[in-house]
Amino acid sequence: MHLLNIDTFFIIEKVVLVLVLVLVAFGVAAYATWAERKVAAIMQDRIGPLRAGPFGLLQPLADGGKLFFKEEINPDRSTKWIFMLAPAAFMVVALMACVITPWGPSFTMNIGGTIRTIDLHVADVNVGVLLVFAIVSVGLYGIMLGGWASNNKFSLLAAIRAASQAISYELALGLSLIALVMMSGTLSLKEIVEAQKGFWDGSYFTWNVFKQPLGFVIFFVCALAELNRAPFDMPESESELNTGYLLEYSSMKQGMFMFAEYINLFFTSVLLSTLYFGGYNFPFMDVVAAAVPGWVFSLICFGALMTKAVGFILFIMALRWTLPRFRFDQVLKLGWTGLIPLALVNLLITGAIIVFLN
Repeated sequence: MHLLNIDTFFIIEKVVLVLVLVLVAFGVAAYATWAERKVAAIMQDRIGPLRAGPFGLLQPLADGGKLFFKEEINPDRSTKWIFMLAPAAFMVVALMACVITPWGPSFTMNIGGTIRTIDLHVADVNVGVLLVFAIVSVGLYGIMLGGWASNNKFSLLAAIRAASQAISYELALGLSLIALVMMSGTLSLKEIVEAQKGFWDGSYFTWNVFKQPLGFVIFFVCALAELNRAPFDMPESESELNTGYLLEYSSMKQGMFMFAEYINLFFTSVLLSTLYFGGYNFPFMDVVAAAVPGWVFSLICFGALMTKAVGFILFIMALRWTLPRFRFDQVLKLGWTGLIPLALVNLLITGAIIVFLN
């Protein structure tokens, strides 16, 4: 009976954590659409969303309502079940990253007279970095299925572009992660975050961005390409492919594709913060930990991670309205002849430094 109670509490804890993280992801993705318009307006000397609620804060609800009540159109020549499955698959894969991300340090609470440890991560997987790479790769299938099942030449060309771009940049992304794993000595995201505790350790900076600056730049550029964000928005370039793989989609199926893109943007920003910017760690965190209860400290750490993620989101949005779109041949050339050689050089330098220090 005691073991049954422990298992029940463990299951309830994980289910509640997953639900909270999904709601947070939905909330951030919804208001990322509002932030995208505001960033564009600021950079173009406009006002941006203003009419729906104060400062336009209800604009995401208005957009969602519009998509929900629009007519649902399924092309006659499309492969129906794959056409409908693609946006759902894209959304599910986008939410998978919340499972392996460490959102904050563990803390203890007295629940029913028993001291229990509450973990702010759903699963502490010892091969978390490999799972990250797998999730990034699988996310492409939603776009490819949607483009192929639409039976539209523009949509199919967009799917082919997405596949070619992903192959080009996943190699460099993987090589940059290998250098980080070599330096950290672990594949666990939680252990990578714990190795970056605080900010300064007496003689060196603890965050990986100071230890792997070139690796961070390579990973960041590859992440932009995997997100299909400008200047790498080849699969949906409006001026060339008429919105690409989204061309035949309407109503909530189109909304799911667009919403999943912003969820991917959120989790990619969280991943960048986790791998290179200390995750939930922040300067003088030991002083704060000694001054507040454990659960308050965990919430502060969660807030620190979210602050870093929001900073990355705003920076990526600013890039969209700063850099022009590349040509497709330029995109592939940058991946194969630019980033992959740089990633190999970074890998060799990292290995040489590790051998020298040991």
